[in-house]
Amino acid sequence: MRNPADAALRLEDRYVDRLAEGIAKHTGATLLVAHAPRAMIDLNRSADDVDWEMFGRIADVGSYTPGRRARSGLGLIPRRLPGMGELWKRRHDEADLTARIAGVHEPYHACLADSLARLRDRWGAALLLDLHSMPPLSPRSGQAQAEFVLGDRFGASCNGGLVGSAFAWLAGMGRGAAHNRPYAGGYVLERHAAPGQGLHALQLEIDRSSYLDSRFAEPGEGFGAMVELLSGLVGKLAGEVAALGQDGASARFSEAAE
Repeated sequence: MRNPADAALRLEDRYVDRLAEGIAKHTGATLLVAHAPRAMIDLNRSADDVDWEMFGRIADVGSYTPGRRARSGLGLIPRRLPGMGELWKRRHDEADLTARIAGVHEPYHACLADSLARLRDRWGAALLLDLHSMPPLSPRSGQAQAEFVLGDRFGASCNGGLVGSAFAWLAGMGRGAAHNRPYAGGYVLERHAAPGQGLHALQLEIDRSSYLDSRFAEPGEGFGAMVELLSGLVGKLAGEVAALGQDGASARFSEAAE
């Protein structure tokens, strides 16, 4: 990388894994942590969301048009960041990409799919809360800056009652939240959400200034409070997901009896 320290830090969901570990400890929620850095491969991107210009083989892929995320510089392997430009000193090796997909991307998503299916089969429904971090948002239209963005792919990935409960919980805690803008959810939600089959998914973006220090580098004074806040949110949603599962099981039993 051209500027490895700065670029890697900006690409990270800094210490979101520690937040998640605290939530799991408080609530007993199932936890899956991605250990591969986003600079290596972005697990919230499709395996074919590749900017082939990074590999120097545009001539081999015909009328190639990169996807929206790849065009923005944030495809399967990030290419550039605002204010930093190009991240890499040279073109990438396609063999490395193949190895990363086979060794990291595919196993991660297979594990996530299996975990969700087992939870759904046990409880009748499951909720995936996909945790990310974001830089502070600018206030919009005179409204206070949102500390969280809840993404449900504009209603496609999650039961609306669960989304409403999440907003109500955050509002009750005095925390501002936005809905789907600027983050509606990525490939994780596209691939794993199936509300009609009892698999619900929400992406939650958390303002880094709410739990990190002023450099966005280390846990700050708000870290413990953020763990408590999110643990309460997860506990509330867990009860509602279980109720959804019970309702769904009752409905299926009724349909079978009829």
